[in-house]
Order: sequence, then structure tokens, then C-alpha cells
Amino acid sequence: MSPVVATGRAGAISRAEQRFDSGAFRALLARRLALPTESQNPDRAAVLADYLRSELQPAFQAMGFRCVELSHPKAAAPFLLAERLEGAHLPTVLGYGHGDVIRGLAAEWHEGLSPWTLTEREGRWYGRGIADNKGQHSVNLEALAAVLAERGSLGFNARYLVEMGEETGSRGLREVCEANRSALSADVFIASDGPRLRADRPTLFLGSRGSINFDLSIDARAGGHHSGNWGGLISNPGIQLAHAIASITGPTGQIRIPDWV
Repeated sequence: MSPVVATGRAGAISRAEQRFDSGAFRALLARRLALPTESQNPDRAAVLADYLRSELQPAFQAMGFRCVELSHPKAAAPFLLAERLEGAHLPTVLGYGHGDVIRGLAAEWHEGLSPWTLTEREGRWYGRGIADNKGQHSVNLEALAAVLAERGSLGFNARYLVEMGEETGSRGLREVCEANRSALSADVFIASDGPRLRADRPTLFLGSRGSINFDLSIDARAGGHHSGNWGGLISNPGIQLAHAIASITGPTGQIRIPDWV
């Protein structure tokens, strides 16, 4: 690494640390936490859109990003695509984040804590969205800003996609990505949306995972049937369900349902 690059890196890290030590980053994150972006609450639709427009768009635009709102009928809120192009010869990095959170459930928090107020206890910050995902994408944006403030350029093209419906199944995300395939093309995709194994060291997951939630039930027949008379003669719903669940994967976890992979 050349001395110029090394100096730029150290300077950017120093700028990021100053933002943290001065309390500026905490104040920014506290402001974002105060917006109750509960995507599971239909009454929060306006707040979801406002988070993109009042918080993230200005942050991206201040760094020279061009921002475009994308939409889809399935989605309850818009998507934000931010883009900063520095050169056709440079690699492109696509980032991902989501600004929505699960329900606040204020009554279930410990005394003195609130989902919409950043509170520090024993060196830990509490508030809905700090760990998923306002904290992560806020850190990423701060890192980009620190690099730009230090040397005036990133050294790569940057694109960032932010959705507001991740906690409700990312409705419309697949369709938006397919419709904007070219605008989302990149050499590297970085999604910061997961826990660290250690607080003092970033965790890299080199792959993708997913989940499907569903209820599985069998209504085999009306009423109950005595096992002394019918055991072994008629199907047992419990056994049927056990076989249904077992058919989802092989013995070592490989998914056997083609439409799920």
C-alpha cells in the first residue's frame, strides 16, 4: 500500500472516530431512532416514506449521490436507490440496508428504556433499530462520508439500495430489483444486516440465507377416533405432518423443494 493511500485511510478512520467521540454520531442515530418506522403497523406508512426522504436522501445527497425513489404495488413504502459514479473504469459496490423496524412493543421494554429513545446502559446503546438496521446503515454512511471528507473521492462507484419493508417480508423487492437490474449492477454486493459474533470485530458472512415462515396443519376427519378400534387403520395426522416436515430437507439439511432454492 502506498504512503498516500495509507495516510488517507488513517485520516478517514480518525474522522470517523471524531464523529463518534464528539457525540455527533450518537445524536444522528438518536434522531433516526425517534422515527417509529414500524412496517408491521399499517398506520406508519407515512413515517416509512418520511425516513427515506428526511433522513437518508439528504445524507446521500450531501455526499454527491443521486437519489431515486422506486416503488411497486406490493410494497407499502418506496425504495431508495442512491448512486455515486466516479468512473466507468472503476469497480462498483452495491450496498443494502432497511430503515423499517419491528413493532416497538414499548410496554415490554425494561424500566427506563424506550424503543424510540436511544439510551445507554453499561456501555451499550438501546433502542429499536440500533441493531437492525438503522445502526448498520448509519455506520456505513458515516464511513463513506469520512472517506470523502478525507480525500474527496471513494475510489469506486457506489450504489445503495434501502427498503422500508424488510420486517414484513420485503414485498416488492424482488420485482424492483428485476425491473432495475442494470441500475443495480455491481462488482461487489455488501449487505450489512446481521449480528456480530464479537462486539469488537466485524463479522463477514460470505453467502446468502433466507427463511420461509408458514403454518402447516391437517384436518383429516371430523371428531376423534379411539386408538383401540382405529389405531393403525386410519391415518395419523401427527405422523403425516412429521413426514411432511421431514420431506423438506435431506438428512444433512439440503432443501428438497426446488421452488424454495
